[in-house]
Amino acid sequence: MRQLQPGQICRIWTAGPGEPPVARFATSRLRLESPNWLSGGDDLVLNGGGRLWRLSPATGRLDEVPFTGLPPVNNDHLPDPDGKHIYLSAYDRKIYRAPVEGGAAELITDDPAAEVLHFLHGVHPSGDRLAFIGLPPGQRPGEGHGDVFTVSARGRDYRRLTCGPGHSDGCEYSPDGEWLYFNTEMFDGHAQIARIRPDGSGLEQLTFDDEVNWFPHLSPDGRWATYIAFPAGTRGHPPNVRIDVRIVALDDWSAARTVATVAGGQGSLDTNSWSADSSAFAFVSYPAAPPE
Repeated sequence: MRQLQPGQICRIWTAGPGEPPVARFATSRLRLESPNWLSGGDDLVLNGGGRLWRLSPATGRLDEVPFTGLPPVNNDHLPDPDGKHIYLSAYDRKIYRAPVEGGAAELITDDPAAEVLHFLHGVHPSGDRLAFIGLPPGQRPGEGHGDVFTVSARGRDYRRLTCGPGHSDGCEYSPDGEWLYFNTEMFDGHAQIARIRPDGSGLEQLTFDDEVNWFPHLSPDGRWATYIAFPAGTRGHPPNVRIDVRIVALDDWSAARTVATVAGGQGSLDTNSWSADSSAFAFVSYPAAPPE
């Protein structure tokens, strides 16, 4: 589990299509990652130290969400469209579902025939399917390559949508459920943003630059996407490097705009962090503490 380095700060930001970044919370005690904006308010959920936390930026209150039957969780988690539950990836490389307010967790991916490690990234708008990155057993993130899979919300009916070459990651459904957006190395050997139909057809490359582009996240109104750009030549998606947080209109991927350049990477924007009204999104930076 990643931790803050000596002298490092975890800072939570929000920004919007027409709004500059605003720092909303900071701590030097816990490395928080991968914010999700909860529906019906201003609260965020983030993981840290293998647990899930609920943050109220308005009050600065940070509370652990208490679960039972759940192994330590990583930074791949997403609210269920029903507004009452959340899906979580755990360090046993399986996916769970639990009440968003806390309670007993249910193991979803318990099919013994599914010989793949699960890293959740998308929930269909109807709530009936999940999109995840699958790695062969025995591999770790950053080793070998992962591919895009979907599975029913009951943990059955596995479908593999990509098969290399190179690593794919960050697969997320569009708000209408017609596409899966993701990053992939299959075009030119480094991560570019792409999309594919849920049946595996219609593969389309969307970014064409030299930077290493990861984790596309679509706004609920289907107008915008955010993603992070690592410097050219970056391998994988490491933590604690310089990244650009970018926003782009879905109808013009050639005109992406950098919202912020921060110290971050892994944990900054791994899963969808848009507010329900599409007015804002959240991200995390990990700068060194300023001298006293």
